[in-house]
Amino acid sequence: MLIKPRQLFEVLTLLMKNLFIIILLFLAGVFNNAQTGYNESKTIRVMTFNILHGATTKGDYDLDLLADVILKADPDLVALQEVDFKTNRARKYDLVLELARRTKMVPLFGRAMYYDGGEYGEGILSKKTIIKSRSVSLPYLEGFEPRSALEITVVIGENDTISFIGTHLDHVNEETNRLMQAEKIISVFLTNKYPTILAGDLNDVPGSNTINLLEQVWKLTSGNNPLPTYPSNSPQSKIDYIMVTPSDRWNILETKVIQDSIASDHCAYLSVLELK
Repeated sequence: MLIKPRQLFEVLTLLMKNLFIIILLFLAGVFNNAQTGYNESKTIRVMTFNILHGATTKGDYDLDLLADVILKADPDLVALQEVDFKTNRARKYDLVLELARRTKMVPLFGRAMYYDGGEYGEGILSKKTIIKSRSVSLPYLEGFEPRSALEITVVIGENDTISFIGTHLDHVNEETNRLMQAEKIISVFLTNKYPTILAGDLNDVPGSNTINLLEQVWKLTSGNNPLPTYPSNSPQSKIDYIMVTPSDRWNILETKVIQDSIASDHCAYLSVLELK
């Protein structure tokens, strides 16, 4: 069948319009990448959240409320503190597993001590497959609570491996416990072969001896902005942190305090990071 000149003109016109649209979309994508200046495949959304052993500030248990805070922030990795594993006070819940079910993430619990018919320690939620993990006991003086640091190794993008550490430092004694614990974290994880993120409730403010010590190795994602995280009903103090090392391997794209005065007595803290 022969194509009439008018039909050929219409077909060519349609093809040119479609080609023009494709070129515009391509240029828009290039321009957008140039504007943002980062590689999305190498970005990671990281959160730290002290969950008050699963209790709300009203004294009840609403794990859906905790999960909702996490889901809205859409993190890839979450460090959880004050995590109970089948204790009586937490109604025998495995809190990390319960939150993992609600957020569709991979759970990991690390015991710091036995407590109230169960265990108490750190938790991690991950959207990434966990290649390996370890729990490191931190030093403390007799009569104080044991503390630990929980680490996982994951792959982001296609082949970039990173380490992620969640911890909770002593809340009473800075001059001995917190400093000893910070020193232990530095000595153990400084030799990591992969770029590393440290997240948690460090129970000290910027400029304190503990934070100054950690800053010798770790870069704060909050920079010079203190971003208060506690208490959740009216944040006054910066005690929840996300830090990275080595500093020249990371771009800090965003930092955010997520305030929910009921879900926990701490605000959640989120950082969006790009691996260089």
